[in-house]
Amino acid sequence: MSAPQPPAYFPAPRRARFCSQCGSPVSRRVPDGDNRERDLCDHCGAIHYQNPRVVVGTVPTWQGRILLCRRAIEPRYDTWTLPAGFMELGESSAQGAERETLEESGARVALGQLYTVIDVPQVEQVHLFYLAEALGPALDPGPESLEARYFDEAEIPWDDLSFRTVATTLQRYLDDRRRGGAFQTHHYTLDSRR
Repeated sequence: MSAPQPPAYFPAPRRARFCSQCGSPVSRRVPDGDNRERDLCDHCGAIHYQNPRVVVGTVPTWQGRILLCRRAIEPRYDTWTLPAGFMELGESSAQGAERETLEESGARVALGQLYTVIDVPQVEQVHLFYLAEALGPALDPGPESLEARYFDEAEIPWDDLSFRTVATTLQRYLDDRRRGGAFQTHHYTLDSRR
């Protein structure tokens, strides 16, 4: 009998050791005409650029209540989040936000405006959240969620939210709603505190 396997979580390494084009070892230096270090292949000349990863999600509501999902995966297993995840190749940020919402909660939504753009440089990510209105109350969480449910403002589990980007997006959303629902796009950077 084998030991139970922990939930898989393996973020891809950000530094290359070998060239993805020819398999030769790479070195780290500033290429000609550039201004920062990159992973370069001395054999075939390929430059391996590393860029921020994009997380896309929504602030879905149904009759004034906000949809949150309880995570079934690491990081932050068993904490609450807005439905969100990494944008996939070949999709727009809006398509990714709708896909993640459906995958994590089972909710079908009408996507609204881009609501928050959050730079998180310490983890090399940019988080984008769209406003969204659920097309009905039905939820059917996928394998990445233990549970999905709608919360009234007073019920939001502030001390059990998974990420600061989720908490700051929810705070801005509720502030804008209290001011009469004049939702604007918020762009900000989270520092490395916490």
